Amino acid sequence: MNYSKWSAARCCGDAPEALLAAGYPPLLASMLAVRGIETEERAREFLDGDSDCLRDPMLFKGMDKAVSRIKSALGAGETFAVYGDYDVDGITATCLLSDWLRSKGAECLTYIPDRIAEGYGLNCAAIDKLKAQGVSLIISVDCGITAAAEAKYAKEIGVDIIITDHHECREETLPSAVAVIDAKQPDCPYPNKELAGVGVALKLVCAVEGESAPVIERYAELAAVGTLADVVPLVGENRYIVRCGIDAMEHRPRPGIAALLRESGAGDKRLTATTIVFSLAPRLNAAGRLGCVPVALKLLMTKDPAEASSLASVLCDLNRRRQMLETSIWEDAKGMMSRKSPGLPIVLSSEKWHQGVIGIAASKLAEQYSVPTVMICLDGEKGKGSCRSCGGFNLFDALSACSEYLESFGGHALAAGLNIRRERLDDFCRAFEEYYEKNKPLELPELCCDLEITEPESLDMEGVEALSRLEPFGNGNAKPLMCILGCRLDRINEIGGGRHLRLGVSYRGKSFECVFFSHSERDLNVGVGDCIDIAFTPQINEFRQNRTVQLQITAVRRHDPRELCRSLLSGGDAFALRRAAVYCPDRSDFVKAWRRLQSLGGTVAEDFENVLRQCPVGLRPESFCICLCVLLELGLMRRGSSGGILGADIIRDSAKVNLEDSRIIKRLRRENGRRQK
Repeated sequence: MNYSKWSAARCCGDAPEALLAAGYPPLLASMLAVRGIETEERAREFLDGDSDCLRDPMLFKGMDKAVSRIKSALGAGETFAVYGDYDVDGITATCLLSDWLRSKGAECLTYIPDRIAEGYGLNCAAIDKLKAQGVSLIISVDCGITAAAEAKYAKEIGVDIIITDHHECREETLPSAVAVIDAKQPDCPYPNKELAGVGVALKLVCAVEGESAPVIERYAELAAVGTLADVVPLVGENRYIVRCGIDAMEHRPRPGIAALLRESGAGDKRLTATTIVFSLAPRLNAAGRLGCVPVALKLLMTKDPAEASSLASVLCDLNRRRQMLETSIWEDAKGMMSRKSPGLPIVLSSEKWHQGVIGIAASKLAEQYSVPTVMICLDGEKGKGSCRSCGGFNLFDALSACSEYLESFGGHALAAGLNIRRERLDDFCRAFEEYYEKNKPLELPELCCDLEITEPESLDMEGVEALSRLEPFGNGNAKPLMCILGCRLDRINEIGGGRHLRLGVSYRGKSFECVFFSHSERDLNVGVGDCIDIAFTPQINEFRQNRTVQLQITAVRRHDPRELCRSLLSGGDAFALRRAAVYCPDRSDFVKAWRRLQSLGGTVAEDFENVLRQCPVGLRPESFCICLCVLLELGLMRRGSSGGILGADIIRDSAKVNLEDSRIIKRLRRENGRRQK
C-alpha cells in the first residue's frame, strides 16, 4: 500500500498521569489515551467491561413481529428453514439459529446456496425446494435485505419469510416479509448498527428467549467467530460478545472448534482474536469458497470429537487447495495489470478463475495499487464479480450509480459483489471509471500510527505483554500500530520460500527483530545500511519456549527528515518539539552548524530544500534545524527577510551566550528527562 504521508497520534511515554498513577504501564496507558481513554474509570470499563453494554433486542424495528411469528410456529409444530450465506458469518449464524430452534423441539432445515451454482442470497428455486420439504417459515441470516422479488415470490406460494441481515438497505425495495430485522433499515432505533449477521441472529434468539445471558453463554463461540471474520467494529456489545466467545473457546470449546484449532497448528497457542481470524476463519471460509459448506456446518454442529477431527482435516485440505488457486489467480491478474492505466480503478475478467477465490485476489490488488478493484469470473454470457475498495471509496454507492449495467449487486462500502452480462462489461467499466474520477479520494490514504516510539526501551517484554489487555483486536479496536522514524536497516533475510522477510533494525542503541509478511526484498526499495522509517505492531514471539519481542511490520519507507524539519523551521508546534527531543543537539553539534554557516558566507538559505543541503556532514538534519532555531532564539542570528530562519545571517561579532539559557533546549531536555523516568 502506498501512503500520502505518515502521522502519529502521540509520542510514546506521552501518557495521562491518571492512568500511570493507577498502575497502568506507560505503553498501555499511551495506547488507551490514543483511544480517548484517559481516566481510571473509563480504562476499567473498556478493559474489563461487562454485560451492561448489551442492548435490548426488542429495540430492533420489526423484532416484535418476528418473535410473535416464531413463537406461533414453535407452538404449531411448523417446519423451519434457516437460510444463510456461505461465508463464515453466514455459516456461524446458520449453525446458531438452527441449533437453537432444534433445542426447542422444532423441525429445522438449513440451506446455504452453492456459491458457484446459485450465488449469494435468497433464490426462488431454493424457496420452491424448501416448500416441497414442508417448510412454512424461512428465516434468513446474513442475507435477504435486497431480496424483494424473492420475498414476494415466497408470499405468493404461501411461505413466510423473516429477514435478519446487517448489510446496507435499498430503502425503496425493502422485502415485503413477516419481519425485517436489520439495524440499517430506515427508522430502526437499535443503536448498534454494526452487528455482524451472526450478531443479529444472536439478538433474535435473545428476544424470543426474553433474556440474553444464557443465550450468550451457549452461543458466544459461534458469535465471536462470525463477528471477527466479518470485520465489524469491535466496540460495545460486539467487543463483549467476542470476549465471551474467546473465553468459551479457551475453557469449554465445541468439539469442532477444538479440532480445527489443533489441525491448524494453533491448538497449543494462546487463543486471541488474531488466532481466530488467521487460523479458524480462513479454513471455514474455504468450505464456502469451494462449494463444500456442509463440511463446515457439520464441524461446528457435531458433538463427536472423532467426527470433528476428521472434518477439521478435510477443511484444512480445502484451505490448502484454496491457497493454490489464489496464487494462480494472483499471478494471472498481475500479468493483466501491464495493460492497465495507473490511477484508474481495476476491472479484470477471466473465464479461468474460480469464483470462490477472486475476492482475496481483489483485496490484494486494491491494496497494492491503491485503487478500488473488481474481479469478474465469466461463465458463458454471465459474470460474477467481487469488489474491494481502497482509500475510503464507497463501493456500494459506486455500484448503485452504475446499476443500469448490472444484473444485481449488494454488499458494503468496502466490499461488494455483482452479477453482470458479458456484453455490458465495457459499459460498466467505462461508467465505473467515470464515477471514480468524479468521486475518488483526494489523495492516497494516510498511514495513521497510534504512537511514535522515540524511547526504544519502552518496547520491552513487560510493556508489550501489557498491550494484550486491549484485546480482542479488530475493526474499531485495531492492533496497536506504532512507528520508529530514522532507524537503521541492519539485515534482510527472506523466509517462507521468499514470500516473507525477516529484518533486523537498530535505533538509539537498541536492536529489534522484525517480520514483514507477503513482501520480498525487491518490494522494499531500501537496502542494508539505509536510514528508514517502519510502521509496526509489537508482539511477543514464542519459539522453542523462548519468548522475545518482535515487530510485525506494516510498512517501510526510506527516512525523510523533511516533515519534522519543515515544522521546526516554521516555529514548531508542541508535538513537533516532543518528536524533536531525540535529536537534541549538544555543544559539538552547535560548533559544526556554526562553522558550516561561516563557510557558506554566514547566511541561511532562503528556501527549505537548500537549508537541508547546508547541513554539515555527520549531523542529522533534524539536529541542524534545532541548532538554527536556537541560534536565532539566542540572538546569534539576524532574522531573514521572511521574518524567520530562512535567509537569516549569523552575527559574527555577537556576544558570548550560554546555550543552556535556550528555552528550546530546556524544553527538549525536559522532554527527554520525562521519558527516562
